[in-house]
Amino acid sequence: MRGHCLCGQVEFEIDGEHFKLYQCHCSLCRRQGGSLSNAATIVPNEKFRWLRGVESISSWEKESGFRSDFCSICGSAVPNPLRNLPCFWVPAGLLEGNNELKIVAHLCVASKASWDSAPLQGTCYDELPVLFEFITLLHADAKQT
Repeated sequence: MRGHCLCGQVEFEIDGEHFKLYQCHCSLCRRQGGSLSNAATIVPNEKFRWLRGVESISSWEKESGFRSDFCSICGSAVPNPLRNLPCFWVPAGLLEGNNELKIVAHLCVASKASWDSAPLQGTCYDELPVLFEFITLLHADAKQT
């Protein structure tokens, strides 16, 4: 499955068609995306490839470790390495042909915006879950939708 930023300068590919997504409702993700949540998935390094535009990526990192990589031309959030793990965080909105994507979890539900009234599907976590357990949830039975 391929993905790209708004202007198309940054393009990438991930192996597979079936991905489990999550939505994070924390204030950082709301600010990053300008919406009620941030939808994404986590992909192992060996399934992720940059196709072009890496030189157009800028990064910003908060002292807490929150990182935001974005296209320096159009400002779209783009994939970035997930801390010190062999994985990439991939924003779901960049993916093409996303009919095989499914939201399976919601993070930071206790801090969601007061105007966030959409019903939540899947597993809900009041705060950030243990990262390893959460990644396991995203990759369990990945071919099932």
